[in-house]
Amino acid sequence: MPLLNSNQPRMTSGAGPPKQLTFYFSKTNQGSNLSLYRRVAAGLALAGTAACGPHAHIPPVPVAVPAAVEATDSGATLARSLAPLLYVQRDEWFPLDRIVAVLNPDQRIIAYHLLWQDDVHGSWIPFTVPTDEEIIWVGYDATHAPTDIWTFWHGNVLHADWRDRGQVAVDVQWGKHGSLPHGIVESDLPALKKLNLFYAFSWIGLPDIWLGDLTRRGPVCFCHGYSRYRDFSTQIRLGGRLDVVVRTEDPTDALTAVFGRPYSHKKQWP
Repeated sequence: MPLLNSNQPRMTSGAGPPKQLTFYFSKTNQGSNLSLYRRVAAGLALAGTAACGPHAHIPPVPVAVPAAVEATDSGATLARSLAPLLYVQRDEWFPLDRIVAVLNPDQRIIAYHLLWQDDVHGSWIPFTVPTDEEIIWVGYDATHAPTDIWTFWHGNVLHADWRDRGQVAVDVQWGKHGSLPHGIVESDLPALKKLNLFYAFSWIGLPDIWLGDLTRRGPVCFCHGYSRYRDFSTQIRLGGRLDVVVRTEDPTDALTAVFGRPYSHKKQWP
């Protein structure tokens, strides 16, 4: 159920305010059989062998993907036209490797599953997923105009009314790739998941970042101030970069084929 929020959501300067911003709880990684405590305990016990941690093995995009539609299908055309514009933090280290758009067959919602090459934190911990899946959902009306967006934000789902606001746009956090409706004010985020807390942890968690660098090439730190952390100025247009569009309520088979095993298996629909 949504968290109660008595404050009206606000926007930074230069953008009109979303009319609603609510929060929903969800499980970050449904595919893990180990509790977070056990994963961290195992990681600490094996810190000396961090160089043997998990590595991403993203397969080539297969020719045949379950439930895929043709590029000329009206649904594929719609998915390209409603694909969000990403505003990525300018110092982002890890590339966006794969994008799968999922058309819901029963509702006017399209899910955009984004596979980033890795997450800046925790990549050295044994049994962790060696890639980072994030999700943006776009709702639309009978005219195919966007009406709502939902974004995955560290176990929560954020919602913003997008009627009459044009191109769907999303801000992407440095290193961890949490997704924010473009222009929201940070005080509207969940209490323990404010952007400035993640910035502080980028410094507190430096040993964690350095251990991750033993398993793959990564940043040494976020070596700038907080204003730079909030500089979402690199644009990525998803419309021309969709690897595949599928029409299904359960995209697990398609995502497994395109993202490889394991991937995070996050919430499929808002």
